[in-house]
Amino acid sequence: QVQLVESGGGLVQAGGSLRLSCAASGRTLSDYAMAWFRQAPGKEREFVAGFSRSRGSTSYTDSVKGRFTISRDSAWKTVYLQMSRLNTEDTGVYYCAADRRSDYVSRFDVDYDYWGQGTQVIVPS
Repeated sequence: QVQLVESGGGLVQAGGSLRLSCAASGRTLSDYAMAWFRQAPGKEREFVAGFSRSRGSTSYTDSVKGRFTISRDSAWKTVYLQMSRLNTEDTGVYYCAADRRSDYVSRFDVDYDYWGQGTQVIVPS
């Protein structure tokens, strides 16, 4: 089992940058496929970015390609989401998630077994 804690959210002006962190306790993240999801007000939770467990492949939703980068530290204890050129549509609660079964990056939240509590990102209009 793994526990996930997100941090790094906040209010940022359009065009700015933020880096979110997801710290793991318990097992190391090398045992899981990892992803970031987000939920905007009044909308369903959506996949943002992720990487697979063994192949190291990454996947991004189209709206963040070229602006967001998912990465991890060498100790497999923290996952990051570097976000740049933020816009109002990036506003939402960002969640880190771990999938212990899939050997690929799933875009479906039902495939993820462990979730953090979320961190709020606000990009005002």
